Amino acid sequence: MKSIQALFILIFGITSQISFGQFTDEINSNRPGKSMMAFAVGKKIIQTEAGVTYVSEDHNLLGYEAKGFMGELALRYGVWKEELEVIAEIQYQNDKLTSGAFEEKRSGFKQLTLGAKYLIYDPFKNYEEKPNLYSWKANKKFKWRQFIPAFAMYAGANFAVGETPFNYAPATIEEPSFSPKVTAIAQNHFGGRWVLVTNLTYDKIGTDFASINYILTLTRGFNAQWSGFIENQGYMGDYYSDGVFRIGAAFLFDKHMQVDASIGKNIKDTPGLLNAGIGFSWRFADQYQEVQIAKPGTESKTDKKMKKKGEKEAKKRKDAVE
Repeated sequence: MKSIQALFILIFGITSQISFGQFTDEINSNRPGKSMMAFAVGKKIIQTEAGVTYVSEDHNLLGYEAKGFMGELALRYGVWKEELEVIAEIQYQNDKLTSGAFEEKRSGFKQLTLGAKYLIYDPFKNYEEKPNLYSWKANKKFKWRQFIPAFAMYAGANFAVGETPFNYAPATIEEPSFSPKVTAIAQNHFGGRWVLVTNLTYDKIGTDFASINYILTLTRGFNAQWSGFIENQGYMGDYYSDGVFRIGAAFLFDKHMQVDASIGKNIKDTPGLLNAGIGFSWRFADQYQEVQIAKPGTESKTDKKMKKKGEKEAKKRKDAVE
C-alpha cells in the first residue's frame, strides 16, 4: 500500500503544468462506460447522465444468487473556468437475494459521491496542425503527438447513507460514513475516430475498504451518430478484487442528447456478475457564452473612449504646431 500511495504522490507532483479546456459542439458524456473523461462539460453547462441496469449476481461457493435493478444518476456542472466541473454520482440498487429456501429483499445506496474534476493539460490547446501543400505522404504519415494525452485530476468523497447490504466485507466491519477518493485521468485521441481513456483511482482512502481501481475504455466513432466501446475495469482491495469487461454503443440524437446501451461480465464466479443497462445523457447549454472576437466595425465602450481621447490629443498637437 505504501508503494501505491507513493504513486499517487508522484501523480499529484507532476500536475503543476496548467492548460485549458474546451466546450465541445456535441455532448461529451462518460456513459455508457464507467470511466471518467478528461474534459469538463464547459462553464455554466448542466449535464445529466442517467441509466437503469439489470444486475445478476451468483456465488458458486456460498450458493446464493441476487437479481434486481440499479438506478444510476450523475450530475455535472461547469463552474468558474472551462476546465473545472463538479460532479455528483448516485447509485441505488433494489434486488432479491436467494439462498436455498431463504429469500431477502435488499435495497440501498451503492454509491453516493461528490467531487470535482479539473483539466490540467490539453495537448490540442493552442496547437494547429498545418497541412503540407507539397507532400501527400507527409500529411498521411504517423503522428507521434497523438500519444500525448489530455490529463485531468478528480478529487471527491464517498458518503454512506444508512446501512448498505452490498459490500463484501464481514458483517462486523462497518463502512465509514465518509471517505476520500482521488482519480488520475488520461485521454488520448488516435486519428479522428478512436479515443482511449485511462482512469487510476485510489478509493475510500484510509478505511478498511480502501482499494486501487483502474479503467481502460476504448471508444470508436462509426459515423456522426453511432459509436461503440470496449472496456476493462479492475478492483484491487482487501475485501474485493475482480476484473470486469464491458461492451456497448451510444447513439447521438442531437448535439445535446445521447442514448446508450451496454453489457458487462466479470472474470470470476465468487461472485459472478452480469450487468446489462440502458441510459441517456442530456446537456443544458443555454447559459453557455462563447468568447467571441468583436467583428470589424463594432467597438466596446472602452475602445470608443480611448479612441475619442486619442483624437483629442492628436488635435491638440496639430493646433500647437500651427
